[in-house]
Amino acid sequence: MITEWKPIKEGKVRQVYDIGDSLIIVATDRISAFDNILKNIIPDKGAVLTKMSKFWFDETSSIVPNHMLSTDTADMPEFFRTGQFEGKSMWCKKLTMLPVECIVRGYITGSGWESYQKNGTVCGIRLPEGLQESDRLPEPIYTPTTKADLGDHDEHITFEESVNLLEKLFPGKGEAYAAQIRDATLALYKKCAEYALSKNIIIADTKFEFGLDENGTVVLGDEMLTPDSSRFWPLDGYRPGQGQPSFDKQFVRDWLRQNPDHDGVLPEEVVEKTAAKYREAYELLTGKSCY
Repeated sequence: MITEWKPIKEGKVRQVYDIGDSLIIVATDRISAFDNILKNIIPDKGAVLTKMSKFWFDETSSIVPNHMLSTDTADMPEFFRTGQFEGKSMWCKKLTMLPVECIVRGYITGSGWESYQKNGTVCGIRLPEGLQESDRLPEPIYTPTTKADLGDHDEHITFEESVNLLEKLFPGKGEAYAAQIRDATLALYKKCAEYALSKNIIIADTKFEFGLDENGTVVLGDEMLTPDSSRFWPLDGYRPGQGQPSFDKQFVRDWLRQNPDHDGVLPEEVVEKTAAKYREAYELLTGKSCY
């Protein structure tokens, strides 16, 4: 008889299963925008996100260890060897996750651009005068946040505040852990952004999450450099001084803004365009087909 597993945690688009000494993380085909889960699914989205994270985890394991064990369902309990989970599941080490979201910005956009226009800073970091929207920054900046519960908003914190937060949880180790995750975040971004540029994709910003393994080693967890956790822009047509098109939920957000009375159902054209954008990002970055 096949053991049936229930998710211990269900986010907007992902499910986490505890299988004893490890976890199975499933990226579904659901999509959320403006904090709402929409009623459509985006074909292949879960598989694209899983394959993309695997690609980056493999590429960066020399910089920092990560939690990925396998994406082959043959390595997982029999329950996961069905079409529902095939290609969308990642078998992972269990970690004690650190309560800091590690955000790195290489270009000025979004909330960072709004802040810069007001006072010349992003998350308290003063930047050179005269920057335009979407400009590349002289050096990537690290702007951590707290990790809020579902429905709440993350709050920006300084590096010193991240030290204090971690020190309360891990006395005597807060500063070391804060410095390790900051340095790993910047190193990962620099390596991957340079690689992406060679494939005609700009990684404007992204976030990483880290945890500790049973030995207290800092390990990269969660997902990595997907269109759901990053801003990807096409290099072709990149023009500072304006917003940029992106490889993510742009079609969805645009349609929702134009149709405020929507009931959470997207037109088929928007679904197809969004699915195509996710596939295009993966294929450009990896040089491999999604299928």
